[in-house]
Amino acid sequence: MIVRKQNSSQPQPGWRYWREQDPEHASEAERYAHPIPSRGYLRRYFEAQASPMPQVRVAADFGLEGEAGQALTYRLEAMVRAGDLIRNRRDEYCLTQRLPVKVGTVLAHRDGYGFLSSDDAGEDIFLPPRSMRSLMHGDRAAVRVQKNPDGRFEGRLVEVLERSHRHVAGEFYREHGLCFVRPDDPHIGADILVPPECCGKAQPGEMITVELTAYPDRRGPAVGRVVEVLGPREKPGMAVELAIRNHDLPHVWPTEVIEQAAQIPEGVCESERRGRRDLCDFPFVTIDGEDARDFDDALCCRPEGEGFRLFVAIADVAHYVGPGSAIDAEAHRRGNSVYFPQRVLPMLPEVLSNGLCSLNPEVDRLCLVAELRIDPAGKVSRSRFYPAVIHSQARLTYTEVAAILVAGDKAARARRRSLLPHLEALHGVYRALAEARSRRGAIDFDSVETRFVFDTAGRVQALRPIVRNEAHRLVEESMIAANSAAARHLIRAGIPAIYRAHERPPSDRLAELRDFLAPHGLSLGGGDHPEPRHYSKLLKAVAVRPDRLRVETMLLRSLAQAVYQPKSIGHFGLALEHYTHFTSPIRRYPDLVVHRALKHLAEGHGAEGFAYGFERLEALGRHCSATERRADEATREAADTLKAEFMSERVGEEFDGVVTGVTGFGLFVQLEGLYLEGLVHVSTLASDYYVFDARVHRLRGEHSGASYGIGDPLRVVVTRVSINERKIDLAPAGESKRTAGSGGTGRGRRRGRRK
Repeated sequence: MIVRKQNSSQPQPGWRYWREQDPEHASEAERYAHPIPSRGYLRRYFEAQASPMPQVRVAADFGLEGEAGQALTYRLEAMVRAGDLIRNRRDEYCLTQRLPVKVGTVLAHRDGYGFLSSDDAGEDIFLPPRSMRSLMHGDRAAVRVQKNPDGRFEGRLVEVLERSHRHVAGEFYREHGLCFVRPDDPHIGADILVPPECCGKAQPGEMITVELTAYPDRRGPAVGRVVEVLGPREKPGMAVELAIRNHDLPHVWPTEVIEQAAQIPEGVCESERRGRRDLCDFPFVTIDGEDARDFDDALCCRPEGEGFRLFVAIADVAHYVGPGSAIDAEAHRRGNSVYFPQRVLPMLPEVLSNGLCSLNPEVDRLCLVAELRIDPAGKVSRSRFYPAVIHSQARLTYTEVAAILVAGDKAARARRRSLLPHLEALHGVYRALAEARSRRGAIDFDSVETRFVFDTAGRVQALRPIVRNEAHRLVEESMIAANSAAARHLIRAGIPAIYRAHERPPSDRLAELRDFLAPHGLSLGGGDHPEPRHYSKLLKAVAVRPDRLRVETMLLRSLAQAVYQPKSIGHFGLALEHYTHFTSPIRRYPDLVVHRALKHLAEGHGAEGFAYGFERLEALGRHCSATERRADEATREAADTLKAEFMSERVGEEFDGVVTGVTGFGLFVQLEGLYLEGLVHVSTLASDYYVFDARVHRLRGEHSGASYGIGDPLRVVVTRVSINERKIDLAPAGESKRTAGSGGTGRGRRRGRRK
């Protein structure tokens, strides 16, 4: 209960001097024609209030009216969505932290209940069905934690802060005079009603998109209107179309962006060369996959004494995308490019991503260059960053570079004779950087990525592994060196920036990992604070063991997720003290912001006057981390649907597999050679009572002695495939080729943490 104290009806005069007192005012004034108090200063204001405040009173206290008053309204609403403020039923605002509530993101379960993933990183809060009636998966909400009659803690909904869904895709139904949509997203368990006059041309059985006109509440379900007819579910490409809409991915360019993109010139004009280093005679090359369409980085290297001078040229996106422009606003909204099989949702319009900002061969391009001096031990002894013009000499592929440098292919070397000395230098600097990486103890999981092969009708024909070769690692090490150098450069300059942060493993995951390792005769060094080198040492120790897969899986699960934030805490997985993302501004918005900071310094400015303050970068980091997770979930969903479609024609076939996950209800098994997973439900195992040992992640039969754990081989038969649910059901195939509990050396795809 909020205790209300009597407020004076007069404005508080002290707050009218906010322009002198708000440390973020300078950056606010640069960004907006009508600057208003920053979020941080508004938090100070609400902390000082004795009771919740209406918007008109807040505006009066700060002397804001007209457009500035409207901007204040937008900011207060943004602070509500972020969970900083709560707006009560009197339309008054107060600080969330002063109320007995938890703020977070809703995680819905198809059975009607859910959880609140709290922003304070505490334990998830159970949400009973009565609270979930007004919520949807992904919503931002505030809940009050209380005991239910059974004595268990649960969350009671206080306020919906932000809705996650504006559109929902699903199958259209018309039954008993009622029209409704059954959502394709399994997290949305309730149907959405569609009034007859809002059905458009939708026909039963078609996949459609509805715009929500009313959200669910205690009185009834969500209501929507048909805005798009996608077609039958079996239509090629439908998996990607549904994933895009299920995750509300921006995929249509706003009119303002199209108009602005049309005004961008086709090439580099003479005036744009002024103030830039001319590196057009340098032998820069791009190295990418065969099917790459945009090239945002080019490399050049030459020996220098006993070491090397490495040039990493990155497309100067910041030159073409100004802060606050329509293209910039849309790039921020998207956060990153999203790569689906056979389709890309780019962060930038094609005129930039595949045109002026793509370092195509034999054309001049504007770049921001990281020039690194690297000693024979792989240490970056000196670095500088500056705008330049380059002229890429060749578009090379990983396959071609590996043939030249590793296989020594004579024909490949002859084709690139003029570039051989420079490629050899690149190979030399890679070896030095790789040795330095090894000495640091950086963690390196041997993961396998997959590629879908489609037939002429657009259906999945096969799944192929993407084999990483030394050329992949050469480019990766060069990019890591440039990213790390950029972070150190920003730290030295003291300019606000955004960093790629990978924290140490959480203590609860470490405890779970140690419980798992002990029965296997293994241990992770470092006590309560292990270093990356301890992980690397353990990975090397299990490299030849039959249970390698199971140990690697548990090590990977123990790691934290990398995020974007304005505080540099280092990158645990790479064993680097400072790290940021600088090398992909075409497809990642944080890289574009880092470019703006580096260019601000290159132009001779200090940290003062940079448009991004800590608070703004903090919000940007949260947003970009969220869009990254959204992209991961969407691409994973599309891939799972395509895999289910591929396996739907293989029901009854047998495959060799390896156990990749163990739960109380069964085993997740990855099929060898196909790099996809299915579930062996516990009911399909040999007749017995099975007990799940969470400590070592095993299922054990009470009477038979059968035991199943991560890494064990298992021959299975495909029993059922549900494309709608993206599920592949398996069962043991007769007499398994495994000996229960024997372990195995199965290979397969394991999702890695992004660097």
